[in-house]
Amino acid sequence: QVQLVESGGGLVQAGGSLRLSCAASGIMFSINAMGWYRQAPGKQRELVAVITSGGSTNYADSVKGRFTISRDNAKGTVYLQMNSLKPEDTAVYYCNAEIKTIATPMGRDYWGQGTQVTVSS
Repeated sequence: QVQLVESGGGLVQAGGSLRLSCAASGIMFSINAMGWYRQAPGKQRELVAVITSGGSTNYADSVKGRFTISRDNAKGTVYLQMNSLKPEDTAVYYCNAEIKTIATPMGRDYWGQGTQVTVSS
């Protein structure tokens, strides 16, 4: 069974940095796009950043120039380096990946359990 396990959240002061990691485990054929989403209290979940298997990236306007997404295909892991953090970045951050398995050869979305990021002013 495929799982995404996140780590790296926490409490940081404004202007600080955090690095999130998300590792995929289980029997997989391939991992396509991987990304990070976030959901603040009372708000809808929103895309933060996404990276394709080939390394192309896309970012939400609110995080461009501050966040960097990367991945290690050999490890099935995606990272989110977050710099110059702001209080408005406070949210639960979720890892997402499109993964092909024996049961889902066309691929389906998997989600991590979420990790809390809190930025104090």
